[in-house]
Amino acid sequence: MDVDEPSSSVTKPSRPAPSAPQTSTGDVPGPSDDVEILSEDEWAFSSTLVGTYVPPPGKTTELPSTARPTRPLAETDIDLVTLRINLVSIGSHYLDVYKHLSASSESPAESTPSSSLRSAVSSANLDTGADDTVASAALSRIISKVDFEHMVVVGQFNLGFIIVRKRRDATQEGGGGTMDDLFIVDQHAADEKWNFETLQETTVIASQKLFRPQQLQFTAADEMLAVENMDVLKRNGFELEQDEEGSGVRMRLQLVAQPMSKDTVFDIKDLEELIHLMQDRPRGTMVRCSKARAMFAMRACRRSVMVGKALDKTRMTAIVRHMGTMEQPWNCPHGRPTMRHLSDLTAFGRYKPPGRGVDWEAYGVLGSGSGMADE
Repeated sequence: MDVDEPSSSVTKPSRPAPSAPQTSTGDVPGPSDDVEILSEDEWAFSSTLVGTYVPPPGKTTELPSTARPTRPLAETDIDLVTLRINLVSIGSHYLDVYKHLSASSESPAESTPSSSLRSAVSSANLDTGADDTVASAALSRIISKVDFEHMVVVGQFNLGFIIVRKRRDATQEGGGGTMDDLFIVDQHAADEKWNFETLQETTVIASQKLFRPQQLQFTAADEMLAVENMDVLKRNGFELEQDEEGSGVRMRLQLVAQPMSKDTVFDIKDLEELIHLMQDRPRGTMVRCSKARAMFAMRACRRSVMVGKALDKTRMTAIVRHMGTMEQPWNCPHGRPTMRHLSDLTAFGRYKPPGRGVDWEAYGVLGSGSGMADE
């Protein structure tokens, strides 16, 4: 290839005369022939930055026909350097390196309880913007129902959110290292979910008697479910009776009363939905049809704490404690998230783990009217 022309002030160094010119005889270069050697007439000092090969005394080679200059060197005054690169060898080398690095990255690192918890915390953080399903699953891994009893309310933010702190010492059961995190709770969504689940468990929907009982065309399995869960159906407003005038081959059920609500109209399809929901639940478990859930969600929303209302510490603490009693505390009935991770306090450089407190009540000191209180 062409290289820069040397400066006129630079003189070409002398070179010892070779013993005899030698040419390459093999198609494939040997270990010592990785670079072609220039002939004596073509060897010269070059100012190019390319690492030019200087042949040892006694070794010369001829340029191949494809690399010979088209014009004599005397006419061009340009020094030529021929470099031979074994691309196959280089490619094979880097392919081996790539395979090695890929195998190293695919091998799973040894996970610890601390790293596993931290991974779950990051999935539930506000900054990640994870899907609600992913964030809810992550929160269920790092927060248990008992944890809500020990969370400390830090304060209220923007008249709509409660900031709570969850601390976990490294010596506590389960290991996983010290954890000290801040969580943000949506005061309206959390209170709404608690009111919703309370309505689901306690509300008895009023029913209205039918002028004429309606015969039900259920399968034998559905009739068995209905008979076993008569009380659940009655709390949903559906009252059933066995048909005494049936053929006697198997029992026949008839509907004698159905739910009545001011804004919601129920029908036989809602009863069929309840029967279907009972198939995957233990006997006596409360179930609600979709119309009833929508009705309860609307009522819960209206009676819950609204955004923009200032709350004292007692009210905020009650909302947080209620989350520990919910079956699914991570979303409100309308799908709005109730809680997300806010910050890991242990990540700050000046963080100091909280000192271990003394539970004086365990020693009977406080409230006993004796001991340290008398000193």
